Amino acid sequence: MNEFLTKIAAILEVDEVKESDELKAFPQWDSLSVLSVIAMLDANYGVNLRAADLGPIKSAGDLWRLVQSRKRT
Repeated sequence: MNEFLTKIAAILEVDEVKESDELKAFPQWDSLSVLSVIAMLDANYGVNLRAADLGPIKSAGDLWRLVQSRKRT
């Protein structure tokens, strides 16, 4: 999960993202960062999400759990 949080932090251009951090609380969390996260998830985790899938997601940990539930095995 640390690698995942580091990738999210890089997209948001912040030093650190914690599992409990609410993504929408970051000023950088906008439509472009959502698209960047979607692309990163596809490239790194083989998970294909739509922007609408991120609507109910609150925290970075919630996003991690969604990715884990959708991973191709």
